[in-house]
Amino acid sequence: MDFIRTWFERHLNDPQVVALALVLLGGLGIILFMGDMLAPVIASLVIAYLLEDLVQSLERYRVPRRMGVVLVFFLFIAVVLLVFFALIPLISRQFAQLVENLPDILDHGQMAILRLPEKYPQFFSVDQVKTLMEELRSESLQIGRNVLASISFQSVVMLFMGAIYLVLVPFMVFFFLMDKEQIQAWLSRFLPVHRSLIATIWCEVDAQIGSYVRGKLLEIVIVGVVTYVTFALLGLQFAALLAVATGLSVIIPYVGAAVVTAPVAVIGYFQFGPSSEFVWVLIAYGIIQALDGNVLVPLLFSEIVKLHPVAIIIAILVFGGIWGFWGVFFAIPLATLIRAIILAWPGFADEADSKDAHTIQAEHEVADKQAQG
Repeated sequence: MDFIRTWFERHLNDPQVVALALVLLGGLGIILFMGDMLAPVIASLVIAYLLEDLVQSLERYRVPRRMGVVLVFFLFIAVVLLVFFALIPLISRQFAQLVENLPDILDHGQMAILRLPEKYPQFFSVDQVKTLMEELRSESLQIGRNVLASISFQSVVMLFMGAIYLVLVPFMVFFFLMDKEQIQAWLSRFLPVHRSLIATIWCEVDAQIGSYVRGKLLEIVIVGVVTYVTFALLGLQFAALLAVATGLSVIIPYVGAAVVTAPVAVIGYFQFGPSSEFVWVLIAYGIIQALDGNVLVPLLFSEIVKLHPVAIIIAILVFGGIWGFWGVFFAIPLATLIRAIILAWPGFADEADSKDAHTIQAEHEVADKQAQG
């Protein structure tokens, strides 16, 4: 109890820490209890935050902010229309073709498995192969039933949500960009007076998260386009579908590339068989992943993310389990936020920094004056 009392007296006597704790608890409560209702608002805020960098780039070239917002907004609408009317129909057609060819792919795989006892009798027996085939068949049927049972309801829900997002999100993105200063001034009225610690954490997180998310989106586009061009030149079927999967796989470091390897190998083997074309497909995919990990990632991110690989994997598992796909996408930014909070917390900051308490307090007072001014 003495330890707990000392800890509370040490930290909660600092108004900076209390303000930070209130802001964090308030933000977490809004996300947990109102996240589903405010999902379009949160999505609009994220998109506006990402587009703000383009607006500021135009402002540096002496383009008026209102004109810059209009230009960036129309560029955003053009990209959205391109995705909805060009990319999604192409992916849908290839996915439908893949579903139609799925029985042939399964038969092809079944024949390959049945030949295992002939080629490798010392490792596989006929009974083992039959048992394996029965288990695979039963699992495939169960998965098919589950998909058919949920596809109709999910389709209706997705169409409804898509209509809401198509109407609300662009509308809110435009006004978040156009009225940024007014919105910030209004929100600042609800923030605590002593918020220099919050400002310090935000400056560090803003510099890292903004660069990371923009770099990750650029990485997805580059990897997806290069993969599509490569697979199309090699004549591989479902090139667009596999390219989208490969591009999205970079969201999950260390794991995504390994997961997408399986469909690439299966489709390549089904189309080309054990031939040189199949080997070239695997080599090309391996080269793309090697260039992404050793050239593109260091070039785009450099020192942005200073997290241990174990911390990244834990963040992906935790936030992905809480928020699904978006939790996986924002796992590293959220982990970066947690790291910044830990490092800025007075107890950790005292150990990590050589500054004395008087210097830190002086910096807080200066930041308070600047925030109030």
